[in-house]
Amino acid sequence: MPETILPDSGGTAVNFGLGAGIGVAVIDSGIRMNADLFGNGTGTPGQAMKFPRVVYSESFVPGETPDDLYGHGTHIAGIIAGDGSNSFGSGYLEDIHGVASGVNLINLKVLDSQGQSSDAQVIQAIERAIELKDAYNIKVINLSLGRGIYESYKMDPLCQEVEKAWNAGIAVVVAAGNGGRDNSAGTKGYATIAAPANDPLVITVGAMNTEGTPTRSDDLMTTYSSKGPSLGDHVVKPDLVAPGNKLFAIRDIGSFLDTMNPSPAAPVSSYEKDPAPGDVSNYMVLSGTSMAAAVTSGSAAVLIANEGLTPDQVKARLMKTATKNFPQSSTITDPATGETFTVQYDIFTVGAGYLDLDAALASKETIPAGMNAASPIAVPAGTAPDGSEIIHVVNDQSTVWGSSTVWGSSTVWGSSTVWGSSVWMPDSTVWGSSTVWGSSTVWGSSTVWGSVADAGYSTVWGSSTVWGSSTVWGSSTVWGSSTVWGSSTVWGSSTTGDPYSSVK
Repeated sequence: MPETILPDSGGTAVNFGLGAGIGVAVIDSGIRMNADLFGNGTGTPGQAMKFPRVVYSESFVPGETPDDLYGHGTHIAGIIAGDGSNSFGSGYLEDIHGVASGVNLINLKVLDSQGQSSDAQVIQAIERAIELKDAYNIKVINLSLGRGIYESYKMDPLCQEVEKAWNAGIAVVVAAGNGGRDNSAGTKGYATIAAPANDPLVITVGAMNTEGTPTRSDDLMTTYSSKGPSLGDHVVKPDLVAPGNKLFAIRDIGSFLDTMNPSPAAPVSSYEKDPAPGDVSNYMVLSGTSMAAAVTSGSAAVLIANEGLTPDQVKARLMKTATKNFPQSSTITDPATGETFTVQYDIFTVGAGYLDLDAALASKETIPAGMNAASPIAVPAGTAPDGSEIIHVVNDQSTVWGSSTVWGSSTVWGSSTVWGSSVWMPDSTVWGSSTVWGSSTVWGSSTVWGSVADAGYSTVWGSSTVWGSSTVWGSSTVWGSSTVWGSSTVWGSSTTGDPYSSVK
C-alpha cells in the first residue's frame, strides 16, 4: 500500500528553499528518511520547524516496503534534496546539501534489496508519477537506472512510457549508463547508452570528474560514462554531462551498498572538525551517471520553480547554457590496474556540454511553446580521405535544433565538442576514428539490438548490478567531488582528508 506523508496538519506540503513547490519523483530503490530530509529546506538546517521532504512513498517491489534496503535511492534523494542538517554548523568542515532542498520528493520504489527490478515495475512507477502529477505538482522524474537496448526506442515499452510522462508535462532525467570502458564490441565505449536513456525526448546525463577542486578548469570527463550514439536508432546521446564522481550524500546505514567491503561511508573526519570516538558517518560517497542524473534533476526542478518551464524548454536551456570549454581529449591511467583510457570530448561523449545551473538561471532565453527538443540522429556518410568515418547529425525540422534562427545550433553544441565547424549545415561532419566507430559494430545491423543471451533481457536494474559493483561502488573507484556550482549547490570536498584513491 502506498504511504502518504502530509507535512502539516492542513494536509499540504510546506515548501522552502531552491525548487520550492516542485515535486520530483525518485524512481529507484526507495528512500530511507534521514535528518537531511527532515530539514526546512531553507539552507539553514537545524531550525525548530522541520517538514519531511518525502511527501509520498510507494513500493512496486513485491514483499518490500518503500524503505530503501539497497542504499542507492537514498543517496540519490540526498543529491537532489538533502538540506545538510547532519553537517551544518560550526563543528563541521562542509555543509553537505543537495541541489534543490525545497522540492518535495515522491518515493516510488522499483529496485529491490539487490538493486534489481523489471520493466513492468518501472513502468508501473512512471504511471503512478503521471497519475500523481497534479496532486504533488510532479514536474521531474529521476531515473538513475537502465538496461540494455533490445529494440528501437519507437517500440521499447520503457521508452514509450518515459515519452508518455514527458508529454504529460514531466521532465524525465535519465542516467546515460556506466559502460564507457566497455570495449567488448570493439567500439571503445561508444554505443553503450542504456535504455531508456536512448529515447530522444528525455534528458540523458553523463558523468564528469570534478578532480576534487572547487573550480571547473581542471574537470575531466570520466572514463566510465556511457557514450552514444544509441544502438540501432543512433540517437545523439548523452545530452549533457554533470558531476558524477565521489559525490557525498545521505548514507543509508545497513543497506546493501553500505555493507560492502570496504564501505563507501564517508569518513567522519572528511566533514566534521573534531570527530569524537564512535561518531557515525551520516554520508556515503558514490559515483556514476546515476549521481550525475540526480544533480541534473535537482537543477531542472530549480529552473521549473523559477520560471515554470516545460520539459522541452528545460532541456533546451540546460543544453544551451552548458559549459562547452573542453580539451579535445584526455588520457587517464587507472592506478589500480595500470590500464590507460583516452577520452575524446566529442558530441557522443559530452553532448552539449557540462551542466551549469548558474548560467541556466541567468539566461532567460527560451524556445516557443510546442517546439520539442528531441535529441538528433547521427547518420554515417562515408569515409574521409584519412580513413575516418564521416558522421552527419540530422534533425526533424520540428525540433529546436533544426532551426538555427530559433536557437542557434552553434551555441547549443559548441564547435569544440564536434570535429567540424558546424553541426547542421549539409556539408558538416562529426569526425570519428574508424577504429572507434567500427562500421560493423556501431552502425551495422548485426549488433543493433544486442544478443538475446545477454543477462537480464527483461530486466531493468540498478547501477551496481548492470554496471558492475567492483568498478562503480568499490572504494578504490569512488572519485573526487567539490563545490563546482558555487552558491547554488554544495556537496562534500575531497580536500578534507579523503582517503580514497582517484580512479577516473
